[in-house]
Amino acid sequence: MGKSGSSMQMTRAADYAIRALVHLAGLPSGERVMLPALARITGAPDSFLSKVMQALCRAGLVASRRGQSGGFEILQRGRDATISSVVAAVDSPIRLNLCLLPGRSCDRKEECPVRPVWARAQAAMLRVLDARTIADFATQSCDLHVADSLPHNK
Repeated sequence: MGKSGSSMQMTRAADYAIRALVHLAGLPSGERVMLPALARITGAPDSFLSKVMQALCRAGLVASRRGQSGGFEILQRGRDATISSVVAAVDSPIRLNLCLLPGRSCDRKEECPVRPVWARAQAAMLRVLDARTIADFATQSCDLHVADSLPHNK
């Protein structure tokens, strides 16, 4: 069986959303960033990032304002968000396997011997993804930038 292109990895939308939120969380409260600048900072195409930011607005993680003094601003809910909650906001809740979805997502769900392994693996992954907030990552990022700007002894 050849490679199908399917893998368990984060989507580009989720990756860009996390990058954008970490950047916004590192700014002073109330500061906004226009889409072109945010796209440059995150390395995302403007049109794609626009859709990602709309999803973050709908989820209540950021607010947007039009006009010359407009842009995107992170809300407290965005600062408190975890990686898994950001992924859920732009994609859908993380599920390692179809059988972990609620309802009748798989006819073999009840008798499958592997399902408990998928459930444990997902729980372990979610513990890691929920252990820190966007604000934690922003603080870490700011600390790294400060350390980079300090004189180094050679």
